Amino acid sequence: MSTLYERLGGEKAVDAAVDIFYRRVLADGRIARFFDTVDMERQAAKQKAFLTMVFGGPANYTGKDMREGHKHLVEKGLNDSHVDAVLENLATTLRQLNVGEAEVKEVVTLANSVRDDVLNR
Repeated sequence: MSTLYERLGGEKAVDAAVDIFYRRVLADGRIARFFDTVDMERQAAKQKAFLTMVFGGPANYTGKDMREGHKHLVEKGLNDSHVDAVLENLATTLRQLNVGEAEVKEVVTLANSVRDDVLNR
């Protein structure tokens, strides 16, 4: 059985998805402010490594865990509505890239499974 990473199209697909996803996020008035001081090139690289690992690809992610990585954002007011916006942007990005609905649902379910860790509860 192939991994989600393989079914999505591997490195090129993850790279394209992360690039489009962050363009959407930065244009989304509901959540863009959380990235005001973020080095987006570095952020995208970390996200690509993280998603690659989570989707079953090579495990090269060396960043913080979900709770520690989002703690400062929770202190700035990050809540469920913001996570919903992120998930919406993620699904829209994948559909834009013609990812199948089964894989879109799998990715969104996976992302949503860490909601409580992201929100530190």
